[in-house]
Amino acid sequence: MSDTVTLKALIVDDSAMHRKIVQDVLETFPYVEVVGAAQNGKIALLKAASLKPDLLTLDIEMPEMDGLEVLERLRHELPEAVAIVFSAFTTEGARITLRALELGAFDFIPKPSAGKLEENRERFRSEIEPMLETLIRSKRIKPVAKEASVLLKKQIITDPGAMRLRRNSDKSRAIAIGISTGGPVALAKMIPSIPADVGVPIFIVQHMPPMFTDALAAKLDSMGNVSVKEAVDGEVIRANTVYIAPGGRQMKVGTLDSGSQLVIQVTDDPPENNCKPSADYLFRSIARHYGKYSTGVIMTGMGYDGTEGLKLMKQNGAMIIAQDESTSAVYGMPRKPVEIGIVDVIAPLDLMAEEICRTVRDRF
Repeated sequence: MSDTVTLKALIVDDSAMHRKIVQDVLETFPYVEVVGAAQNGKIALLKAASLKPDLLTLDIEMPEMDGLEVLERLRHELPEAVAIVFSAFTTEGARITLRALELGAFDFIPKPSAGKLEENRERFRSEIEPMLETLIRSKRIKPVAKEASVLLKKQIITDPGAMRLRRNSDKSRAIAIGISTGGPVALAKMIPSIPADVGVPIFIVQHMPPMFTDALAAKLDSMGNVSVKEAVDGEVIRANTVYIAPGGRQMKVGTLDSGSQLVIQVTDDPPENNCKPSADYLFRSIARHYGKYSTGVIMTGMGYDGTEGLKLMKQNGAMIIAQDESTSAVYGMPRKPVEIGIVDVIAPLDLMAEEICRTVRDRF
C-alpha cells in the first residue's frame, strides 16, 4: 500500500493492556500501520520525532508527562500529526478532555473500563472506525491543533463574507444547531459573539457522551455573554438561553399538557444516524413547533446527522445556515445540505454568530 493512503500510528498509553487493545484494533484496518508504542509522554515525543506518525492515540493521564503536555509539545514539534485522545469517564475527565480538544486533539474516546477484553476491543473499534475513515478519506493529516483564527486567515482572503443564496423575511424565534467533531473548539469561538439579549432560545446538539456535555455547557457559559446550560427534561424554554442536549440522551421541543407552553423534552429514544443526541431528532421538533420562524444551523462534524431534519425545517419555511468547508475541522455534516441545495447561507466560523443573529434581527 502506498504511503499516500496509509496512516502511520503511534500508540501512547501507560497501560500495557490498553496498548494491546489499541494495537489489535488498529491492525484490523488495512490503511493503518502501527509504527510504534510508548508508555509515557516523554518516550512518545522521542519516538514521534523519529517515526513521524500521522496519528497518535493518546492517553490523557500518564506518569512522567501527561497527554495534555504531549499535545502542547506536538503543536510545535510535529504540527502535522493528528491526535485521538482517551479520557476518563468522569467529570474531571470531561473537563480535561475539553482542554485536550482546545490543544488540538482531533477527537476523543472514553477509555475502556475494566471488563472483558473482547468487549473493549469491539467498543473501541466501533468508535474509532468513523474517525479513521474520515482521516484517510480526506487525506487529512492536518491537525485541528491550529487555532481557529489561523485557519480563518486563508478563508478571509478568499471569501471575505458569507455567501447568501436566498432571502427570507420572517424573523426567527428559535435557533437549532447540529455539530460534532471540532465542535467544542468551534463553539468556544462562536458563542462569546452571541449577545446576552439575543432574544430567542438556542438549542445545540453536540455529539458527546454523558458528563462531557455538562462540562462543555459550563465552559461555554463561563466564556460568553449569553447563558449556556445543559438541558433538563420538562424545563420551560426561555429566550436568551443556550440549551445543550445531554450526552447519551435525545433532546426535542415539546409542549405541556395544555399545548400552549413550549418545554424541553429529554428522552431515552434510540440513536439516530448512530448519534445520541441526534441533530435530526432535534430539528424535526423545531420544524413542528417553530416552522418558518426558525433557523437551522449545521456545523463541523463527521457523518450526515442533521440533513433529514434540515430538509423538513426547510420545507416548513426555516432559514438554513451552514459552516463553510474551509473553517470546518471536518466537512461532513455541512456537506450534504449544501450539495442538495437547502442551505441559504454558507459562512466561515468567524461570521457564524453574526449570520445567526441576523436571522433574529431582520432576516434579509
